[in-house]
Amino acid sequence: MSNLIPSGALRRMLLPPTYGRHVTSATEFTILSVEVWASGLVVNIHLPSDDAAEPRLTVQDHFGTEYTLKESATVGSRNLQVFTPSVPPGTRSLTIRSADDGDGRPVVTFAVPLMAVPEAEPDFEAAGRRAAAAHDESYEDDLRRPA
Repeated sequence: MSNLIPSGALRRMLLPPTYGRHVTSATEFTILSVEVWASGLVVNIHLPSDDAAEPRLTVQDHFGTEYTLKESATVGSRNLQVFTPSVPPGTRSLTIRSADDGDGRPVVTFAVPLMAVPEAEPDFEAAGRRAAAAHDESYEDDLRRPA
């Protein structure tokens, strides 16, 4: 099995607001979580048994972005599916649907907490230079002792 973890930092772990169980005549599974990485999404799925077929999922955000399945791996009754791209800033929700069903009804919808622009390594030296430049040398705090 290859390393399924997307590159970059783990930005969020989304848990289903309700039980993410999906049961139809075509398939059965439970969505346990979605990991939001800087470069993609990992959908963590529980299957009913070790020999169950992995589900075919589609992922879409509220903008209408369709996410592409890049990799999938099953170990025992656990299935991980990796989708790209990652969610862009401003994404409010992700909906996972079962493509195994004819109607593609939603399995679960996750609320996505507000995320800032993609993280960058902090530049402490530059922050220090900006703070020093902002300090006016002519101003000195006039500290007085209480009377």
